[in-house]
Amino acid sequence: MTMRSFGHPLFINPRQSPALERQKRVLWLTGLSGAGRSTIANGLAAMLSAMGLRAVVLDGDDLRNGLCADLGFAPQDRRENIRRAGHVARLFANAGTLCIAAFISPYREDRDRVRSLMPPGGFVEVYINAPLAVCEQRDVKGLYARARSGGIAEFTGITAPYEPPLAPEFEIRTDELTVGESVACLCNYLLGLREAVCEYQI
Repeated sequence: MTMRSFGHPLFINPRQSPALERQKRVLWLTGLSGAGRSTIANGLAAMLSAMGLRAVVLDGDDLRNGLCADLGFAPQDRRENIRRAGHVARLFANAGTLCIAAFISPYREDRDRVRSLMPPGGFVEVYINAPLAVCEQRDVKGLYARARSGGIAEFTGITAPYEPPLAPEFEIRTDELTVGESVACLCNYLLGLREAVCEYQI
């Protein structure tokens, strides 16, 4: 794999990176709807796959269309949704696959409960941070507008709370970075790099 740092090529074998050799981890992406969780999760998975690394994306919408189809959006249902997602993520991690979980997961207690399922260092909380106004501007489905007009009950950020992480392992401001930059930053974090930028483009 070739990466660039300050205009000069940097050759790295990601399999030699201590950070990625420990693939029995859950990378938990939390943030408001429209912040970019799923987009970044899928971009990162594609980037890691191009490096020959094993990663799987666990997406909130996918689970609610299957395993969690019986759940609504009341607080108790949200907690059960994250509980199930956490156990699925742990199964992937225990099988040696980096699990990139993309869930709004609005409650700190629920995210901490998932963390408790993993050994020390096995859970990495990533805050995908964008202001509410930016998330609303990106909302092509019109969910925020429906929530503000009373059409959607228990919508996070409008009629239901979101508790941002107090001390996440990593934070990405998607109102300041492009998708490619956000994915590269997260990739570099996993590789243990600081200034390099991945050449692979999403």
